Amino acid sequence: QVQLVESGGGLVQAGGSLRLSCAASGRTFSRYIMGWFRQAVEKEREFVAFIGWGGGSTDYADSVKGRFTISRENAKNTVYLQMNSLNPEDTAVYYCAAGRPNIDYRKGASYDYWGQGTQVAVSS
Repeated sequence: QVQLVESGGGLVQAGGSLRLSCAASGRTFSRYIMGWFRQAVEKEREFVAFIGWGGGSTDYADSVKGRFTISRENAKNTVYLQMNSLNPEDTAVYYCAAGRPNIDYRKGASYDYWGQGTQVAVSS
């Protein structure tokens, strides 16, 4: 079992930045790929970012590419999402997820473990 806890969300103005953290426990963190997803009110959950278990492979949704950066510190069992140039369309609950290597990382159904989410709100 893997337990994931997100933190770092909050209310920011458009153009601002936030850094989300996802702390993992319960299993060998470095063996899992990690993803960030988000879900806005009355919208479906969507893929945001992915990072491989070794940290060398990353991918992003087109909507956040160039603005968001995913990283991980395996020694601290933590994955991060640095979010810059935020806009109101980024407002959502952000979830981190853990899955086995080599899964389809853009699909939420492929992940085995999920955090409870952290709210991000961007005002205009």
